[in-house]
Amino acid sequence: MAGKRKPKVAKAKQDDLAKPSKWRLQHGSFSEPIRAADPETGTPVQHRRAVDTLGMMLASGSITPQMHEAGEIFRGLFRAACFDSMSTSQLLRIPGSRVDTLSTMQIEARRRVAAALDLLGGHESPCGSCAWFVVGLEFSVREWSMRQGWAGRTVHGPVGQGILVGTLGTLAMHFGLTPRAKAA
Repeated sequence: MAGKRKPKVAKAKQDDLAKPSKWRLQHGSFSEPIRAADPETGTPVQHRRAVDTLGMMLASGSITPQMHEAGEIFRGLFRAACFDSMSTSQLLRIPGSRVDTLSTMQIEARRRVAAALDLLGGHESPCGSCAWFVVGLEFSVREWSMRQGWAGRTVHGPVGQGILVGTLGTLAMHFGLTPRAKAA
């Protein structure tokens, strides 16, 4: 006598690991894959670069190459200053050692970031806040403008993009990428 057949259980479809996931694609586009060799092993790999806000603005002509370079300099200093990293505890603890010591490179990068933010009007100013979140922490202009506001009002998208353009122009002048206008 034949028993009842059990229904087949559908296997979960696995994502293709060579492509970005659906979740990642909804948060921004990627460039076409670039084939290269891994520097350590020499095996061929494909790199996909996430398109950033400054790159998209440069491609559309919203900002100049000098403004883009100023944003990259600020982002590099921001990373070197370790403002974007999450602090972790050491697994191996050595008695008498301190974890929170800063290197001279980090101190110099923090000094230069602070000088740039002072030029932009400080952390609480629109340009300073835009530099910190959009350029340094790499938030999108939309994310930053939704969470930022002054006088009880949020910043609208086009206004946020204008603030970013002004911020990058000021940073380009600060880093010596564009000449200062001479007073008449």
